Amino acid sequence: MKKVFIITGEYSGDIHASNVAKKLYELNPDIEIEGIGGENLKSAGVKLFSDQKKMGAVGISFGIIFNHIILGKKVVDYLTKEFKPDIVLLTDYGAFNLNVAKFLKKAGIKTFYYIPPQVWASRKWRIKTIKKNIDEVLCIFPFEKEMYESYGIKTHYCGHPLVSQLPPKTDRDAFFEKYNLDKNKKLVAVFPGSRKFELKQLMNVFVKTAQNLEKLHPDIQFVISHAPNLPDEVFDKYLRNTDYKVIKGDNHALLSVSNALILASGTVALEAAMYNTPMIIAYRGPWLFYFIYLLVRCIKMVSLPNIISGKIVVPEIIQKDVTVQNITYEIEKILYDNDYRINYINQLKQVSTLLSDKVSSTEAALEITKELQN
Repeated sequence: MKKVFIITGEYSGDIHASNVAKKLYELNPDIEIEGIGGENLKSAGVKLFSDQKKMGAVGISFGIIFNHIILGKKVVDYLTKEFKPDIVLLTDYGAFNLNVAKFLKKAGIKTFYYIPPQVWASRKWRIKTIKKNIDEVLCIFPFEKEMYESYGIKTHYCGHPLVSQLPPKTDRDAFFEKYNLDKNKKLVAVFPGSRKFELKQLMNVFVKTAQNLEKLHPDIQFVISHAPNLPDEVFDKYLRNTDYKVIKGDNHALLSVSNALILASGTVALEAAMYNTPMIIAYRGPWLFYFIYLLVRCIKMVSLPNIISGKIVVPEIIQKDVTVQNITYEIEKILYDNDYRINYINQLKQVSTLLSDKVSSTEAALEITKELQN
């Protein structure tokens, strides 16, 4: 019986890895899969060695580092002394997974990396660690294959998971009726992020921008997306004395029916691009983190649609430039400059064409199965 162990650290990785696991079970009915993950991996039939809930924290603290060290030691001991898998599939979550990979390499356990660290964006030196300790990279962006192979790393391009996983566009009328929105007004959706520090840095300026745009343009209405992982009390304190509609757990539908979007940076920007919904990226973090980012970054663009296309398609408003005036200006262009809007949407369509139509999880599972059968 072949054995695979999967390690994820965050919710998105849990989703993507669970789809790979489902396909592995189809291709290899007698396979045994265990891992570190969440409800998605568990629902796919994977036996969890540990739940990932304590892993998905952001920032640097003694508690986070200590938890990672303890868990890392436990999982390495388990894999090398008890479970002894044929392959370990690392999924995203670079800091933890790359550290574990060093010990697995010493123990002679093969490792595949699905959704590898974005070394092309920052901390490019990590590619040396990948070359030394990872047997094969299963990448999701077309430009990654050439980059990794230029360093002599075995790489397979799987395509991006969103291509097959993104739900179709929602019917606009039905969505507006469901949430009691005005069909005669333009809809601007605000996605302020899924982390507490992002709300602290961005929510107030986003709310003030919405209020400013409503005064200038009575034909605009706003909806604010509430990330499911954030408690209501954390989110709601920024919306006191406002009557903005908050939508929780319906992100894809909201992205697809909006006329414009105000986004904190992240995968949501690529999702919006695939729906051809014009957006602006506005992101501001603690200045210390920003200075560190400037030191380690490899490219100047921050949003995935821009990185994939190799040019500025999506306006990026960063740090001190995140102001009510700047965001208002960009949203007005999207909504009221028709030539600009048409050209913008056409460029978003081109972003989608640059991504393969491969089913990413199937490609990853096939590549793993090929190795298992050797």
